[in-house]
Amino acid sequence: MARTTRPLTNTEVQQAKPKNKEYNLADGQGLLLRVKPNGSKIWIFNYSRPYTKQRANISLGTFPDLSLARARERRQEFRELLAQDIDPKNHRDDQRRQAKDAHGNTFERVFEKWLARKKSQVSAGYARDVENAVRRHVLPRLGRVPVHKITAKGAIEVLEPLAARGALETVRRLCQRLNEIMVFAANTGIVEFNQLSGIQKAFDMPRRVNMPTLEPSQLPELMATLNSASIKRTTRCLIEWQLHTMVRPKEAAGARWDEIDFRNEIWKIPADRMKKKRPHVVPLTPQALALLEVMKPISAHREFIFPSDRDPRDHINVQTANMALKRMGYGKKLVAHGLRALASTTLNEQGFDPDVIESALAHTDKNEVRAAYNRAEYLDRRRAMMRWWSEYIENASQGSFSLSSFKHLRLTT
Repeated sequence: MARTTRPLTNTEVQQAKPKNKEYNLADGQGLLLRVKPNGSKIWIFNYSRPYTKQRANISLGTFPDLSLARARERRQEFRELLAQDIDPKNHRDDQRRQAKDAHGNTFERVFEKWLARKKSQVSAGYARDVENAVRRHVLPRLGRVPVHKITAKGAIEVLEPLAARGALETVRRLCQRLNEIMVFAANTGIVEFNQLSGIQKAFDMPRRVNMPTLEPSQLPELMATLNSASIKRTTRCLIEWQLHTMVRPKEAAGARWDEIDFRNEIWKIPADRMKKKRPHVVPLTPQALALLEVMKPISAHREFIFPSDRDPRDHINVQTANMALKRMGYGKKLVAHGLRALASTTLNEQGFDPDVIESALAHTDKNEVRAAYNRAEYLDRRRAMMRWWSEYIENASQGSFSLSSFKHLRLTT
């Protein structure tokens, strides 16, 4: 007949006295109370390891911190693991390691890992804007929090002050960034799922406001104002360059001399400088080429066509054109990006093919095969359209001095 171990009582556990050597009191089913000579009492679970059947001990905790009842609960938990051929000690070590990793993966650390990946996919300026926004608005509150402990409620509380100030566009972008970071954490096994996938629904959507622009009939007034404006030649050339080429302010400000193909009269903007990360080719009209002739004495020996005043090795600030337009009296009436809308409106009103206009504006066709075809097919048609647009600008400048009117200047490569 198998020997039956009598379970311990709370009194026996409490009154167990130390001896010269440590000894064990058995509660049954592998649970032991080990009494040390110094009087400490430790709960031990003795078991056979799965597969190897070697005997092993695992410490559960000390008495009275761990009561008899709780020790028995832990014993049952371990017996259930053994029934699944799981070694309790290995299981505990895995849990501790996971907990350590989880607490080491703070939101800031995960953000930095995500940002390193993001930087390879976007421009340096865009990555810098993203990093600054997260560091300013999110990390002060969530940076040291283990990412697995971040909740939708906590993230919403961080963004609510911004929403209360009416900065809904900033809130929208931060929600998007937080979602991307948590998707990265889930995809890399740091968390089980993205806890922040729906936080944007907790806030009002920002109302879309079109960039301030002018009507085509107001172009002569703009050119006259530009003619009399007290601004530097580089700034004026930049504004006219953007007007003639129909590119975005950032693409215009960062234009490089090595991107200009004078022989074929085109401007090749590399993918890493484009919003949609696709290279863009701009046919250069005589008026646009004339603007480059104006800039040659100023910057032909440098990298950027439109150099910065503070550091000529860098390009002009992207906001320079906007600030100049504001000083010219166009505040809230026109921004640099609105020059593209002015061109689009004019060309559409004149009956040019909308697809050709969209191609000139570098608006991406979602159909990649069609987009590749259009880029090749539309170049000649775009060149003709751009010539018409430059001549339209020049005609609007009649009676005013336009830097792009120097088409008689000899162009050199």
